[in-house]
Amino acid sequence: MIEFLIFFATPGVDPVANIAGRGASPEVLAAVRHSFGFDEPFYIQYLQLMKHLLIDMDLTSYSNRSYQVLPAILKSLPVTFSVILGTVVIWLIASIVIGVVAAMNQGKLTDKVLMALGLIGISMPVFWVGEVANMVTQHKFHDSWLFSWVPPLGYVPFTEDPVGWFKCLIIPWVTGSILYVGIYGRLLRSSLIESYHEDFIRTARAKGLSETRILFRHAMRTAMIPFVSLFGLDLGALIAGSTILIEIVFGLQGFGMLTFRALQGLDLPFMMTTIMYGSFFVVASSTLVDIIYGYLDPRVRDAKSR
Repeated sequence: MIEFLIFFATPGVDPVANIAGRGASPEVLAAVRHSFGFDEPFYIQYLQLMKHLLIDMDLTSYSNRSYQVLPAILKSLPVTFSVILGTVVIWLIASIVIGVVAAMNQGKLTDKVLMALGLIGISMPVFWVGEVANMVTQHKFHDSWLFSWVPPLGYVPFTEDPVGWFKCLIIPWVTGSILYVGIYGRLLRSSLIESYHEDFIRTARAKGLSETRILFRHAMRTAMIPFVSLFGLDLGALIAGSTILIEIVFGLQGFGMLTFRALQGLDLPFMMTTIMYGSFFVVASSTLVDIIYGYLDPRVRDAKSR
C-alpha cells in the first residue's frame, strides 16, 4: 500500500505519459487514463490491481498490455534461485570455517590474517567486485589457462547443461558471497569466544569431554544463535532483491534484472508484484529462523511448550 501511494505521490511520475509516449494528444492521454483506470479513486485503483494480481492472476505490464507479470516472474525465478543457492552455500561453508579456525587460534597470526581478510571482504562493494571479476575473467586473462573455461556472460539452465550452469554461475556466486563471508566469519568468531567463557563449557571440560565434542556439541550450538538470527534477515533480503546488482553486472536475466527494468520504466504492476514476492520470502525466512532456534536452544522449545 505504501509503495502504491508513493508511486503516485512522487513528483514528476505520470504513468499515463509513460504509457502514451512522448507528444501524445490530450485525447490519447484521456483514453489511456480511462483504459488503465487512472481516473478512478486511489483505493479503487489499488483494489483492482490487487484483484488482478492475487485473484485473477492476469496482471499485465503498463508498458505492454500483452506482457503478463506473473509468467515473466515465474520464468525469471530459476535464474535468481540458482544465484542464491550457490551464494548461500559458499557463504555458509566459508564463514563457518573462518569463524571456527579464527576462534580456535584467538590472538595468533592465523586469527589476525583471517579477520583482516574478512574486513577487506566487507569493505568491497558487490558491483565493484563483479566488474573487476569480469575484467579479469572475461577480458584481461580470458585466453590464459586460468580463466579460459569461463563462458560468456549469461545463464545456462541446469536442465540443459549442469556443467555449463555451474561454470556460468561460479564467479557470480563467489562475488555475491564475499561480503557475507566477512560479516558472518567475524560474527561466529566473536560468538564462539564468548561461548567458551560460559559455565557449561567449563562443566563439559570437567567431565572430560574432548575439545572437538565441546566445540561442535556445545559451543557451536550457542554461538550459532546470533549467526542464524542475522542469516534469516539477510537471506530474506537476498531473495527479495539484493541479487539485483549481481544479475546486472553478470547479465543474468533473473528476478533482479526484471525488477531493475520495472523501476527504470516505472512499471507499477511489476513493482507491486516484486514487493509481494519479496515480502513473502522475508516472512518465510523469519519463520525458518524461529524453527531453527528451537533446535539450537532448548530454552526456546521449553518456552514454546509452556
